[in-house]
Parts: sequence; C-alpha cells; structure tokens
Amino acid sequence: MKLLHTSDWHLGMTVRGGVSYLEDQRFMLKEICRIAGEQEAEGILLAGDVFDKSIASKEALELYDEIMTYLCGELGLPVIMIAGNHDGAERISRCRKLLQNSGLYIAGALEKEPHVVHRGDTDIWLLPWISTDKVRTLFPGEAEGISSMEDAYRTVLDHYRAFFTEGRKNILVAHAFVAGGDTSVSDRAAEVGNATVVNAGVFHGFDYVALGHLHGPQAITPSIRYSGTPMAYSFGKEEKQEKSVVILDTDTMETKTVPLPQLHKRMTLTGPFDELLRADYPEEVLEAYLRLEVTDSYVGLEAASWRYFNRSPSELTWAEAATLAVLPNQPALVYPGANTSILFEKRNSLLTQLYNKKIIDKKSLEMALDEQLPARPYPLPNAAYHYLDYLIKNSNGKKTK
Repeated sequence: MKLLHTSDWHLGMTVRGGVSYLEDQRFMLKEICRIAGEQEAEGILLAGDVFDKSIASKEALELYDEIMTYLCGELGLPVIMIAGNHDGAERISRCRKLLQNSGLYIAGALEKEPHVVHRGDTDIWLLPWISTDKVRTLFPGEAEGISSMEDAYRTVLDHYRAFFTEGRKNILVAHAFVAGGDTSVSDRAAEVGNATVVNAGVFHGFDYVALGHLHGPQAITPSIRYSGTPMAYSFGKEEKQEKSVVILDTDTMETKTVPLPQLHKRMTLTGPFDELLRADYPEEVLEAYLRLEVTDSYVGLEAASWRYFNRSPSELTWAEAATLAVLPNQPALVYPGANTSILFEKRNSLLTQLYNKKIIDKKSLEMALDEQLPARPYPLPNAAYHYLDYLIKNSNGKKTK
C-alpha cells in the first residue's frame, strides 16, 4: 500500500498586509492530487496545521471542503488527518464519526482512547498536537511524572504501544518538534529554547512516523520524517528548499520524496535601489514573491515623511508613500521642488506597478496619479528645541527615541 504524507497546509494564511495566498494554495492542492494519482497512492496522511488559524476564514473552509470532497469523493482516497497547534482541534473534528463513512478520518483533541485507523496489514495511529496539561488530565495516575513535553509524549505513546497487535505494521501521524529538526522563518510557532522539543526515542516501536510542524522537508531518522509545507511561506531557508510530499510504501517501508512545483516562488533580490526599481529580471523572478534588500544608504522613513509631507508615515497617501519610495540615493539631485518631472515619472511608474500587481485598485490609482508633488521640504519638528539640540550633540549619530 502506498500512502502520501503531507502536512502544514496552513489554509487561510495571508501575506503581510492581508493579501490572500488562496490562488497559490489551490494550485498546491491540485498538485498534491495530481501526484497522488500518478504515484497510485491509496491514502493521504495529513500531519496537522491544515488551517493557519483556529477559527478559519470562509475562503479557507471552502477550499478545505473542495479538496476533501475531491480526494475522498471523486478519487476515493481516505484522508487520515490530525489537528496541529494552529488548528481548532474541537472544530476540525466535528462530525468525525459521520465523516469516516466518507473516508475522512480526523483526530482533533487528544483522547485517552487511541485513535487508530486499520488499513490492510497496517495500523495508523493518530496523535494530534498535545500539551503537558492535557496529558496530565487524561492520565492522572501518571501526572506527577509528567514535567516536560517529552514526558507527555512518552506517556501517551507507551499507552498506544500497549495496544499493538503482533504481526501488524504501525504508523504514527504526529505534530511535534523533534530534536535535531531544522526550523525555517515561517515556523513561528516553534518555541524558543527546548520546552516543546522531544527526542526521537519516544517514537520507538513505530515502523514509520509521519510528522508535521516544522516547515522544511527533512528526515530525523530513516523512519521519522517531516514532509514540510507544500509551498514556501517565508524567505531565507525556504527559498532554497525543494517543496515535496513523501510517498511511503508500507510493503517495504521505503520512502521517496516527490517535488511539488510552486505557482509563485520566493526570492530575495539584493542591489542598489535604482537597479531593483528597473526590475530588469526574467519573468519567473518578476512573478515571484520578492524580498528586496537595498544596498544603498537611505533617509529614514520617519524623518523623510516629516521632511517632505509634514506628517507621520501612517498618515501618508499612496501617492506620498510612493514618492518617498522612489527618492534616489542623492536627494539633493531629485527631491520635491527640484527636477520634479523625473520624480513625477518615477512615482507614477511605481503606482502603476502597484496597480498591476493588484495592491491598489483603479480608483486609488487614479486619485494617486492626480496628486501633486510637494513644492518644497518642510522643517523637521523642533518642539523642545533645547532638549533636541542636546540629543543631537550627544547621540553620536545614533537614532534616539
């Protein structure tokens, strides 16, 4: 039997500023379905963090309903899933007994009775995200010995192992931070320090452990593996990761990873401001989610905002913000009140790019294009000027709040 192992879909996650990943996530799920068909998978192991928030958005729920209906209904594939730390455990498992009849097996909140799915000669044990308090409550007789997350996992898994049937294979689906795992920037829920880390030894006795939680695809041991997120959710390490799913053959307990194409890649571009603004890059780069690292020195946003518009950055219009964004490295050459035609052209070009990328709507674009450039710089606020003069003389050029 072949099983497809995936995790950490984070349906409903948005880009900073609230821009939806819905298009990317729909593409991601279609690719998972395609791979399941091509690899002749007979089931899906979904190791938690199906949603990005415990109370999922309407769009996330609709996408979830769409994909589960397709997998379980049209493809006839059982989906065996657990709640992760981002999921609303109680919500995600509503009507679970009814859903089992359609091939959707869900373990939400941890219960003392093991949740196990029997498939052929294999038992698939489901262990959702847990806490030490929850485990102490379910196992009061062992509560005094549960002082860490590792104690909690060992207590629960010792209980599961007591139900093993000789001669059958045992797979565990879990959502955990295992020692030796490599984190990414988007692993924002991974705790600082070692409070939630567990050693791989707690999983002894299981033939394969399908993990979720960490976003980079990686094997802790040959039989303990993170599938990682199916799409990149952060810059840095995830830019270089090849996103994938894991195919497990339960006859041999061998695994292989199958790459997942990305609708939009993540890339970091580094260079001078004017070079980045020219956007002279291949189409693949221009369509990616980009992080720009500007190597020029620049005037601080707060100071520039007061200098050119006499108000704080939070009060700027789209046109005013775009004007500050395109000010070159040498503001003496192009600034409000001098060479305005060049500045006007640069500002309007950036506004048009924002419209083309659907960051602003048509009405906002039209209003922004109609705005005039400021005629001259304003003096910086100078209240309590004796104290301000003291700070300027004694700060050695450092920013002072």
